[in-house]
Amino acid sequence: MVENRAERQILRGTREGGKTYSFDDEHDKRKPAQRWFQSSHEGDIFFLVFYSQACRWSKCLGCNLPSKCSQFHIDYEALMAQVDHAFSDEELLARSDSVRKVILSNNGSMLDEATFSSTALMYLLARMNMHLPHVTILTFESRPEYVDIAELEMMSRTLKEGGTETQLEIAIGLEAYDERIRNEAFRKGLDLDVLERLAADLAPYKFRLKCYVMQKPVPGMSDAEAVEDVRQAIDYLGKVASRHGVEINVHVNPTYVSSGTPLAESFERGEYVPPRLMDVAQAAKHARDKDVSVFLGLYDEGLAVEGGSFMRPGDEGLVARLEEFNRTQDFNILDRL
Repeated sequence: MVENRAERQILRGTREGGKTYSFDDEHDKRKPAQRWFQSSHEGDIFFLVFYSQACRWSKCLGCNLPSKCSQFHIDYEALMAQVDHAFSDEELLARSDSVRKVILSNNGSMLDEATFSSTALMYLLARMNMHLPHVTILTFESRPEYVDIAELEMMSRTLKEGGTETQLEIAIGLEAYDERIRNEAFRKGLDLDVLERLAADLAPYKFRLKCYVMQKPVPGMSDAEAVEDVRQAIDYLGKVASRHGVEINVHVNPTYVSSGTPLAESFERGEYVPPRLMDVAQAAKHARDKDVSVFLGLYDEGLAVEGGSFMRPGDEGLVARLEEFNRTQDFNILDRL
């Protein structure tokens, strides 16, 4: 059965990644894992994380997101119940007219049909058309190997039946530009030629690409090296955007330390310190006049171990300015910091 094969892949990846966490098999499978709101230059964002079977890769160095999922298959009826639960949320109903972007996640790959039902996915699109009439961008988080252009075309046609023209965006984790850091140290398993092919596939349909880049994702990087890697990622993705005519957003996530990972072990030994938000701002400034937009991730999802967050006491004012940058894309804000 598909679910048994997926379960074996999850457990194998967990072992190979040196993870020591357990899975959240006690979560109510009829309720999503998390949801929150953000603000960006594109408008209000609704970020919805489904509770599903965990990521089949599960090897990435500092990632414990699979621990918020199930190691077992979650059927389409439970996932559809999660959709209903999300769209009965009072805050979402109150903000439905202001939401312009929806980001969908299952802490893995939303487009992996082995871990997220296609039936539930289509049901979700129908509910979006009915209840979020002004969404202009719908984002799916996924590893590139699960992206099926024919499936995206079908979803794009479905969304056109809603009240607003909605663009599709695929969000992938690039994590680091440096090949050694990305694939040897972080164990991402992603080559740049795969990203290039994805960009080329998305471009003819005007589908967009979001790339998550982690600042200082592994031990052994200095703060200066971490800033430089983000800058190189911005340069590279700007060239990809120009070469293929695809719209790219660079989502810079400062790394936090999460439990049950090799990164947490390095942190406990004093070998790793999370990045500073001022360095995140410094790296983001490099995107000025580049062919990409930038969003700064400022939420550790409540998963950081004690002392392991990029948020430090006294950072509140800085966070407010960075959130202002997210809303405006005004690089003068970063200059003034």
